[in-house]
Amino acid sequence: MKYDIDDQVPKSDIESHFGDDYLHFSDLVNPPERTDQEVAAIWELLALRQGSAVLELGCGYGRIANRLAEKGAQVTGLDTSPILLKKAEADAAERQVEVEYVLGDMRSLPCPWGGRFDAAFLWYTTFGYFDESDNERVLHEASSSLRKGGRLLIDQNNRFALLRDKSPICYVLQRNDDLRIDIIDNDALTDRRNCERIVVRNGCVRRTRLSTRHYGFPEYVRMLQNAGFETVEAYGQEGGEFTSYGPRLVIVACK
Repeated sequence: MKYDIDDQVPKSDIESHFGDDYLHFSDLVNPPERTDQEVAAIWELLALRQGSAVLELGCGYGRIANRLAEKGAQVTGLDTSPILLKKAEADAAERQVEVEYVLGDMRSLPCPWGGRFDAAFLWYTTFGYFDESDNERVLHEASSSLRKGGRLLIDQNNRFALLRDKSPICYVLQRNDDLRIDIIDNDALTDRRNCERIVVRNGCVRRTRLSTRHYGFPEYVRMLQNAGFETVEAYGQEGGEFTSYGPRLVIVACK
């Protein structure tokens, strides 16, 4: 099969994909007990302690960031979605924690953030939204935000596990009379997972598209070393042992 360059990165609409419809179904996808387990894993993988300065890139509605703040970290969250950030701020106020939420692009972090953080992370397949050069730019920006010895954590689907299933795959979520339908195509030639999302809600039908690049461990090693990291380690889901057909690939890089 021949691919033109423009076809290798399907068009995504990130902001509309992560909007009010995303929030509406969020508790079905990530119930509180699951989030608590993930927060515990992130705390250990990043070797956090009371007062650690932590940056979450693609923080969404704060389900991770606010819980880390409850554990004593000094958390900053960045996201492109005003709707999700508003929810994150409201949840932080309800939990009575202070988290700095910033509307922005992970490809271009604020200059005052240089060397500010002890740790940074991209959780729940938040890395890979862009083309090759911009994805690597995200890693360079994350590296620049970290102090010497800082850690970067990346969690994504394990691409080997994805390819076991015949594409396209259809996932359906229902909340009362509302439906969310995800039609997933795992493209082995481009290592991209392409999602068309159809939401049927309040008598309206909305469609969004999201394409995510999935990398293997050798690619991460190359990219992260180029971004200034000295060591790169691979884990499985929530920090367990990585296996070829386990659901997640978790990367921990140390600057």
